[in-house]
Amino acid sequence: MKSSNIGGQAVLEGIMMKNKDRYAVAVRKPDQEIEVDVQEYKSIVPWKAVSKIPFIRGIFSFVDSLVLGMKTLMYSASFFEDEEVDAKELTEEEAEKEEKKERILMNLTVAFSVVLAIGIFMVLPYFLSNLVRSYVASHWVLTIVEGVIRVGIFLAYIALISRMKDIQRTFMYHGAEHKCINCIEHGLELNVENVRKSSRQHKRCGTSFLFFVMIVSIIFSFFITAESQVLRVLLRIAMLPLIAGVSYEIIRLAGNSDHCLVNFLSKPGLLIQNMTTKEPDDSMIEVAIRAVEAVFDWRAYENETFGTQYGEDAEQRKHAEQQENTDAADPKEDEV
Repeated sequence: MKSSNIGGQAVLEGIMMKNKDRYAVAVRKPDQEIEVDVQEYKSIVPWKAVSKIPFIRGIFSFVDSLVLGMKTLMYSASFFEDEEVDAKELTEEEAEKEEKKERILMNLTVAFSVVLAIGIFMVLPYFLSNLVRSYVASHWVLTIVEGVIRVGIFLAYIALISRMKDIQRTFMYHGAEHKCINCIEHGLELNVENVRKSSRQHKRCGTSFLFFVMIVSIIFSFFITAESQVLRVLLRIAMLPLIAGVSYEIIRLAGNSDHCLVNFLSKPGLLIQNMTTKEPDDSMIEVAIRAVEAVFDWRAYENETFGTQYGEDAEQRKHAEQQENTDAADPKEDEV
């Protein structure tokens, strides 16, 4: 199966889909209309050569996804804010100041989220595993205990937030995103019926990426043997960019390979996706389809990958087949 290389995420009552240098956000507004916003994607790294360097590209891709994710999430939330009606429109200068404030707020939110995630999923498991240090002398066993605690906290976190009503709807949109991509990558026409019957699990999902981050961090922790506890914690944090880079390469390989070993390694992440994706309703699928079609020519992709014909090509092919059938049923007389 040839990967479509499109990806996205669920936002508030909508979907963001990204393809190469463009991304689209489709949101179901309170009046039930679908708003689609298409923008040019600008990476935090201006040098495109970086995106071709294995392991290094994963670091910047991870940061890019955080920034873009937060930006599109804030955009979708803007449709549901209780804004006071202001008779006076903002001047150009005031609008620029407002945009600058939003950009600063977004960057601070991303930074805070990263620090909080490091504290909960990296530092906390280490100190909790130290509670059994007096009973376990083996560094290897302690590292495994730390890894089990880390994965346990991760799963507990997902289980906890999945009980929130807004998050449940976000997980449904997440399922719609996966279903659309699976529909396309299996050669089906992109419509509500076909999307509905497609799988909501996908190997390139961010949930699978985070699971690989957990596993890779456990492997790397085996090689941290410093005596100082502070140094061990700092080394764990310092290795995060490398862990993200390695995990990115694994998820990239998984998304482009159907090898049995790759499928086996992807299985745990796919199982966890049962927690982070839910079955969407048809209105959510419609939003996802709008997001895909805004940035991705799925007909051209299926023509190239599966030989499926759509539009004028399909009509020409159908006409040619009908002509061939007519000629076969009514053969010409032999020429004398």
